[in-house]
Parts: sequence; C-alpha cells; structure tokens
Amino acid sequence: MLKLLCTQLRALKQDDDGATAIEYGLIVAGIAVAIIAAVSMVGDQLIETFTRIADGLK
Repeated sequence: MLKLLCTQLRALKQDDDGATAIEYGLIVAGIAVAIIAAVSMVGDQLIETFTRIADGLK
C-alpha cells in the first residue's frame, strides 16, 4: 500500500500539465491587459474620429 502511494506521488510530481495550462492562462491574461491598455489610450481619439465622420455624413 505504501509503495503504491509513493509511486502515485512520484507520478503526480512529474505531471506538469497543470503548470502548462497556468502558463498559457498567464500569457492570455497578459495579452488581454495589453489590448485593454491600448484601447484605453486610443479610445478617446477613436471617439473623436468617429464623431467627426458622423457629423460629416449628416
């Protein structure tokens, strides 16, 4: 029984699938933060541009 438990613990220690998923999650979160920051910085300029275009079409 103890030998089986030790074998399972070694296998669990070597399993890195969860770590890979967490790394991908962190990469996606970093990209999302970069996109949100870019949109926030450019957002006001885009609103002005679309407002000028809309006013020009009236």
